[in-house]
Amino acid sequence: MMNKAFENLNFFKALKKTPLFVVYIFIFACHSAPEVDDKKVFRLNRYDNISSLDPAFARNQSNNWVANLMYTGLVGFDDELNVVPEIAKSWDIAADKLTYTFYLNTHIFFHPNKYFGKKKTRAVKAQDVVYSFERLRDPNLNSSGGFVLNNVEDFKALNDSVFQIKLKKPFPPFLGLLCMKYCSVVPQEVFQHAGESGFTPSGTGPFQFQFWEPNVKLVLKKNPLFYHFDSKGERLPYLEYVNVLFLPEKHSEFLQLIQGKIDFMASLDPSYKDELIDEMGDLQKKYTHQLQMLKSPYLNTEYLCFYLGGDKSVSEDLRRAINAAIDKEKMIKYLRNNIGFAANGGFIPKGLPGYRDSLGSGYNPQKAHQIIQEIKEKKALPKLSLVTTQEYVDMCEFVQSELAKVGLAIEINNVDPATLREGKANGKFNFFRANWGADYPDAENYLSLFYSENFAPQGPNYSHFRNRKFDELYLQSLQSTEIEERIKLYWQMDEIVMREMPVIPIFYDQVSVFLQKNIKGFKNSPINMLDLTRVYKE
Repeated sequence: MMNKAFENLNFFKALKKTPLFVVYIFIFACHSAPEVDDKKVFRLNRYDNISSLDPAFARNQSNNWVANLMYTGLVGFDDELNVVPEIAKSWDIAADKLTYTFYLNTHIFFHPNKYFGKKKTRAVKAQDVVYSFERLRDPNLNSSGGFVLNNVEDFKALNDSVFQIKLKKPFPPFLGLLCMKYCSVVPQEVFQHAGESGFTPSGTGPFQFQFWEPNVKLVLKKNPLFYHFDSKGERLPYLEYVNVLFLPEKHSEFLQLIQGKIDFMASLDPSYKDELIDEMGDLQKKYTHQLQMLKSPYLNTEYLCFYLGGDKSVSEDLRRAINAAIDKEKMIKYLRNNIGFAANGGFIPKGLPGYRDSLGSGYNPQKAHQIIQEIKEKKALPKLSLVTTQEYVDMCEFVQSELAKVGLAIEINNVDPATLREGKANGKFNFFRANWGADYPDAENYLSLFYSENFAPQGPNYSHFRNRKFDELYLQSLQSTEIEERIKLYWQMDEIVMREMPVIPIFYDQVSVFLQKNIKGFKNSPINMLDLTRVYKE
């Protein structure tokens, strides 16, 4: 990516050598230029910065948010997480459920860019989809999104407007997988220059690249060629610019919000949590005149995981006792100010088809105490150490306190994130805190954590859970293209998981965003994606 900071530095060095009267003319001209209407500018901060404007590296939330503003793919999600057309206006799925044929909208154009030559832009073609997918598989590029194509046998352009992809085996959630920003369509003329000095990206999203000074600021401007219109026939988006700051401190972001210097904040840090929201999770009254708070389910399950693959694995009875001992409602109320939902259902999170609000046994400290006493009568209780990172120590200490009440003493082992990732992947920890956010919004993505062929480190089955009936149901669900039929299978699988309890779901997450009162048209996303296509200011 081009570092604009170097260009600016060279510019001001040159300015020092310029005659003084020319400098005055320059300054006067700058001040005389019409200012951009603030009502057309959306301002936000990303404290975690971005590492790339290339969708092939949209591996974290910050990169994903920017990619969602700049790029689109064959398909996307609507507000209800239904797969809807984007660059592909329609598609067919063959009877064998292996071949997908996409028919492209021939009136979609890339953002204007110097690499297109005199015409500055051109229409998207099926060959662009081929190129974009080939980039994900390119070992020299080393994209973090290559896994999206693991089940893909082949793909090709049948002509300029028809793209076809063939799978190795049926996979019903495949269209949802194609909605990931990794699968954004980009032009070869432009992206073959990625990494070169002077490179500027081009996509088909609602906003296009304007300026980026890494670690300081990113500016995107309205794409005048965007292909979506509102109900009145006005071309979207409504905003003219999106300004993204990169202030690294969360508290600084909060101050920027209450001072009216940014329009939006999605973080809720302990340093200002109680200042901004009350104990019930609602906006403090002193800010209601200025701010609005939007809350909705977020597809993320926070849980405790047991490793069942070793000689020292925790018994099923003790796992059930630990689950029954934890007052999850109390944890959500006092540690998170009711931001989130106590996990009284299964592993499938609230907001996803397949979720059920009650599954298995809930909070029952008397039952937990009874089970622990029965275990004590037969043998000594195991020495358990709950492994976590600093960010979740308070949650794990709450669990420790709850277990102490029913006669089970555990230790807390606070490690760095890299150690936890490596340890849970390789079976080094018997008991640890983890979370799973949706790669794509289908319950299969969550239940894949318990399929026996997915043992970590090759797959996401960190618990090394194995159940023959579960595996049969899982494979059966992959053969079904009817969502209602799959949901019934998902219910059965989730019941098995909660009965044998290789994991203890603690809470389902919630998206909580804060906006200035004059922001309209903003909607929360269950996958916590930033969409400003229909946002405007009063």
